Amino acid sequence: MTDSVTPALVLDRDDPVRIELTVDTAQLLGGPLIADFARLCDRIEAGEAAVAVVRLTGIPPVAWPGEAGIHVVNKWERVLRRLERSAAVTVALVDGPVGGAALEILLASDYRIAVPGATVALPGAGAFWPGMALYRLANQVGAAVARRLALFGSVLTAERAAELMVVDEVSQDPAARAAQLLADRAVDGSALAIRRQLLLDATHTSFEEALGVHLAACDRALRAGTGGPR
Repeated sequence: MTDSVTPALVLDRDDPVRIELTVDTAQLLGGPLIADFARLCDRIEAGEAAVAVVRLTGIPPVAWPGEAGIHVVNKWERVLRRLERSAAVTVALVDGPVGGAALEILLASDYRIAVPGATVALPGAGAFWPGMALYRLANQVGAAVARRLALFGSVLTAERAAELMVVDEVSQDPAARAAQLLADRAVDGSALAIRRQLLLDATHTSFEEALGVHLAACDRALRAGTGGPR
């Protein structure tokens, strides 16, 4: 059972730590899309949710991002970064053909599940949209795969997306699989955020630079585990 917050954003009464956002990826980049994600991040940052499920559906009628100005693109990139660095576990579900913002949202999520037969249209028409999806793609799947997708890709099937690690798995029931994945998992938001940041920094930080930050994270985990002074 859910309690509506906005037409797209709902808080699950049966699971008070979970919030769900349904994103119509047929819409082009603009204020409504940014506002939905800003509200989601606001709820997470207020401590109202430890798990955020983002359900994606829809293909836009024209190439992403549409006629948005650069200031709108900047706001979009910033709100995605808020989600990517939030204290909530983020799970993205692909229920069918998606496009537009879909790839960008998938790459900013912790875990991605697609239904068999789903497709992910890459952003842009004839030329991959040069937003931060390119940056995330190169960091997450490697420069060679990212280059092929950016220069020659158009639409990924769910199965191909899984092969390339754009999605983590394909499931007949993504929502049920997400619930199973998250069941009985205690979510420590601050610990999650630290580990995610270590992973995000790993590809562009030298071992020597990273060592101190990793040791600090290890010390924090040891102290939390033994009940010692923080």
